[in-house]
Amino acid sequence: MSVVEKSIEVNVPVRTAYNQWTQFEDFPKFMDGVQEVTQLDDKHLKWKANVGGKDEEWHAEITEQVPDRRIAWTSRGGAMNAGAVTFHRLSDDKSKVMVQLEYEPQGFLEHVGDAAGLVSRRVEGDLERFKQFIESRGRETGAWRGTIS
Repeated sequence: MSVVEKSIEVNVPVRTAYNQWTQFEDFPKFMDGVQEVTQLDDKHLKWKANVGGKDEEWHAEITEQVPDRRIAWTSRGGAMNAGAVTFHRLSDDKSKVMVQLEYEPQGFLEHVGDAAGLVSRRVEGDLERFKQFIESRGRETGAWRGTIS
């Protein structure tokens, strides 16, 4: 099992950052390799992504969601991954987004990529692109304010 932890400060209120992160179908706009995310219902997502040079599909279940604070998930089928994104208010117009990702590399190429730190760099790049995406818009594309516990 491998773990990646990354964070970034974004120049938007915590509510705006959180609201945008709940728009899972927008993930391909800032997540490298993510081709499509389909929200099946409040708790279930279907992912299509290029992982280690090959196309993968899996389902994920949101296991916890607290508005403006935390979204946690675990995969259901496909490559094992789980994690949480937490949101922290730094000021009225600045927040920190923190990602913790646990995953199990599959096959030789994914193990080599893991050893080379590719997943860590990908998460870091995704956060940078999220920052650019939300700051350039100045507002979220939508929001889901429900709670899952």
